[in-house]
This record gives sequence, structure tokens and C-alpha cells, in this order.
Amino acid sequence: MLFNSYEFLLVFLPLTFIIYFYLNSKKLITLSKIFLVIASLTFYSWWNVIYLPLILGSMIFNFYVGQFLGKNRTKQMLTFGIIGNVALLGYFKYTDFFIENFNWALNKDVELLHLALPLAISYFTFQQIAFLVDSYRGETKEYNFLNYALFITFFPQLLMGPIMHHKEIIPQFQTKWKSFIKWENVALGLFIFAIGLSKKTLIGDPLTDYAQYAFDNAQKLSMVEAWYASVSYVLSYYFDLSGYADMAIGIGKMFNINIPKNFNSPYKARNFADYWKRWHITLSRFLSDYIYKSLGGNKSLVWVMYLNIMITFFVSGFWHGAGWNFVVWGLLNGIFVVMAHMMKKANLEMNFYVAWFLMFFGLILTRILFVSNDFADAWYVTTTLFDISNLRFENLFYIDPYLQSFYIVLALYLALACKNSMEISENFRPNFKYIFYTVILLSASMFTFSSAKEFLYFQF
Repeated sequence: MLFNSYEFLLVFLPLTFIIYFYLNSKKLITLSKIFLVIASLTFYSWWNVIYLPLILGSMIFNFYVGQFLGKNRTKQMLTFGIIGNVALLGYFKYTDFFIENFNWALNKDVELLHLALPLAISYFTFQQIAFLVDSYRGETKEYNFLNYALFITFFPQLLMGPIMHHKEIIPQFQTKWKSFIKWENVALGLFIFAIGLSKKTLIGDPLTDYAQYAFDNAQKLSMVEAWYASVSYVLSYYFDLSGYADMAIGIGKMFNINIPKNFNSPYKARNFADYWKRWHITLSRFLSDYIYKSLGGNKSLVWVMYLNIMITFFVSGFWHGAGWNFVVWGLLNGIFVVMAHMMKKANLEMNFYVAWFLMFFGLILTRILFVSNDFADAWYVTTTLFDISNLRFENLFYIDPYLQSFYIVLALYLALACKNSMEISENFRPNFKYIFYTVILLSASMFTFSSAKEFLYFQF
């Protein structure tokens, strides 16, 4: 079930909201939580119910391992729990990748399994690994299973994050003050949801349409087409993923749950170190807290710190996808972050506009790697960016070039010159002006539902 669909917006969301708060109004707090877990699992299994036992089994396994670790802090049990999570993720996400490389290295012909990747497995695996590590560190409380299940399954964040932390979410489900309708939160939540939905449907999807078509025909692109396609993809990923995060935050607010911010105008950054503090913030937080700092962080020698950064981004690349292009993407991001730290350490300052251009160009190079079908396509598109001999204009676009230019300019303006959705929402008041904005954005977005597209990060 997609956020950008009639069945979600007109049926699932209002029904879930009404029943949940009705049960709470009758002081059936436990029953309301059970209902919300069931509703969230229904939302999850809408695509394929076959993976419902997987998420249930994963929750039960991690809850009881975490309970054990809270009382008996043994490294053996922590290792067992982490291996269990990584094995589950690895089986579905990386088995075919390893078989392909095994076949290539040893000239074998082992048949691929062609396993479908269960939705959200990368996200709920990270959340639960963090829970186990914190249980081992003595940083968790005696959570009951129902609140833990809500922490994992709460439907706004289940499929694509933000990657929530137990400390910031479970206590919210434990307090009775979150159990009653707060109409100001409902109005604010709908407003934030409307912003996110419009970012996805009105800007992100049109940019994605062209970019996907272009990269599916990468070897045919001219220099101008390569630039248009690459910039379109850089922008579409932001509006698509941050749009989802806004919708998740908005829905959470309607249920009186504060979901953490996941984007903070990342394209306003001047370098990659700053960019990764603004982009997919909860993923960066997880990688920093449970990978980078576990390796020693910045408390070691400078070269060790740089190595820790590279290892962390290697993990990030491999988490994003089972392919060498994702690994190289991660390492390239790591190199750019290390370069930013080296410049800061050497007190080297760059002109703001030069620094921004280099950062954005780096994003283009890394995004080409991220979205290309293979290294051959990535190399062709990258070299074509500079191939003046390939500066042809015939058959430039399969859509109106002026329309595509409009979307790119609009997206750049919104990403670089305007406040982001969280900054806009700080000034929200439940008055006619904001209600009008909400209705207009929702109505305009709903006109696109007949051709609704999945979110780009569903594949991760």
C-alpha cells in the first residue's frame, strides 16, 4: 500500500486513526495498541503476505535476545543476536550477489535463487541491531513486547524509515498523554503530510520519469542528455525520499508520535561531511553510533579516523544494495568526506560557491554510480558529461525539453533557496491559510494517483 494511493489516503489512514482513538477514548489502551500493531502489519503485508512471518519472527527473536542481554550482558549472546540479524538480511539481500561473484571467480555455474527482497528488511534490521547493542550496554529499559512491536511496526516509518531509536519512540507509546486526539497535531500532521506528498508526486515523480528512461538507455545519451538525466536523478532522490520522510513524520504527528527529522536541506551543504549530517540523518546516526564509534571514531590517530570513515561508508554502500556499484558509491562518498575533514584540519577555506559546486558535482558522480545498471553505463554517462563531440540536440528528450527544464529549475529553487518542510512547519498555525495550503497540496497530489509510482528506496 502506497502513501500516494486512494486506498491509503481515503480508507486505511482515516479508518486506522478513527478506530485507534475510539478505543483509547474508551480507555481500552492495550487494545488500541494491539489494533495499531495489527493495522501496521496489514499495511506491511499489503504487497505480499508471505513475508509477514519473517517480520514477526524477527521481532520475537530480537525482543527476547534483548531482554536476555539487559539482564546478562554477555558478548556471546550479543554476537549471536547480531549474526542472526545479519544472516537474515544477508540471505535475502546478498545471496545472489555472492553466487554471481563465486561463479565469476571460479568459472562455475551455480544457479541463482532470485529471492525477492522483503520490504523494509534493511530498516527494521538496523533498528533491532541498535536495540541489541544498547541492551548489552545497559541502555535499555524493561520494555513490554507490545510497545516493542509498535516501535518496529508503526506503519508510517515501517517501509522506508526514518530509522527510529527505541529511546525516542517506545517511551512515547508508554505515556497515556499520547492516547487522545489533539486536533492541533492532526492539523499539523496533515500539513506536513501534504508537503511530503506533493514533493513526491508533483516534483519527484516527473524528475524520476525522465531520469529512469535516460539511464535505461544510457549508452544512447548525448552530453546534454547525460547532464539532464544525472541532475534529474540527484534531485528526484531528494524529493522522493524526503517526501516519504515528511509523510511519515506527518502521520506520526497525527497519532501524537514525534518521528525524528531525516533531512535538513542537504543540498545546501558545502562539502560531503556537512552533506551527510543533513541527508538521511537517522541512517547517518546509526552508522556513526554503531559502526564509526565502535571502531574508535575520531579518538584515534588521524589516519585511523580516516580509515574508520572509509569502513563506515563501505558498510553504508553495502547496506544500500547488493552490487559493486553500491560498494564503490559508498567508498567514493567516504573519500569525499575524508577530503572535507583534511581540508578542515589544514584550515583550507574555499569560496562558498566553488565549494558548493564541487559538492554538487560530487553528488552527480556518486548518484550516477548509484543508479546505473552496471559499471559500463556508469562510465559512459560520466565520460559523456565532458564529451563535447557528443553535443547533439536531435531527439533530445522523449518529453517536452522545456517542461523537463522547468522541473529541474523548480526543484533546484526549492532545494536551495527555500525553507525545508520542517522549517516551514515551525510556523504552522491551524488557521484558514494553512488549511487552504493543505487542501490545495493534497488535491493537486491526488490527481496523480492514477499513475502512482513506488518510492525509489523501496528496493533497499
